[in-house]
Amino acid sequence: MRDALAEAAFQLFMERGYEQTTVDDIVARAGVGRRSFFRYFPSKEDAVFPDHERCLADVTAFLTAAGDEGDPVARVCDAARLVLRMYAADPEFSVQRYRLTKEVPGLRTYELSVVRRYERTMAGYLRRRCAESADGALRADVIAAAVVAAHNNALRSWLRSGGEEDAETAMDHALRLVMDVWGEGRVEGARDGIAESRGEGDVLVLVTRRGTPMWRVVQRMEEALDGR
Repeated sequence: MRDALAEAAFQLFMERGYEQTTVDDIVARAGVGRRSFFRYFPSKEDAVFPDHERCLADVTAFLTAAGDEGDPVARVCDAARLVLRMYAADPEFSVQRYRLTKEVPGLRTYELSVVRRYERTMAGYLRRRCAESADGALRADVIAAAVVAAHNNALRSWLRSGGEEDAETAMDHALRLVMDVWGEGRVEGARDGIAESRGEGDVLVLVTRRGTPMWRVVQRMEEALDGR
């Protein structure tokens, strides 16, 4: 019933326009009563985003199941990929919704509130994992915001292409930037792995993660040398 109501709502939004469609129109198209609509959707806006509640529940369960194992930043990045796959599962609907949302200011505001819920969920998981770190809460909020920004950048690029581009490739590229800065084994953490011997022929040892861009490796080496 939830899916049938969402489908009826979106058909009407595309045919008549969002503002011109009422809840009565939606239930008439679906062949049910108003009570059935409000059992599944608190408002007309919720019918535009029927899949986010389930996806948010999946993201929450995914992060909860991680426990304290593995790289927490990588785990949050994988959670963001779950959201992308939800969009990619129905490209036509996702692209149409993107275009509709661009036209209706109220839907853009609603969408921002949905995105914020994902960000809060990720930040909550990271706060728990970073609880013993200096500035743990700050790090959690910054990393969660970075992951969401990277996800949104890749997602919107895919939506603007009409769903024709490779969404997974764009997402991997965007999230790799986050991992380069915040992930375990990141180059920035290699400052702790810099060792030098004093006197003639000083030796600089730089520990870095496999696959780190060469420009970033060189940048860190220059910073270490300048620090001397």
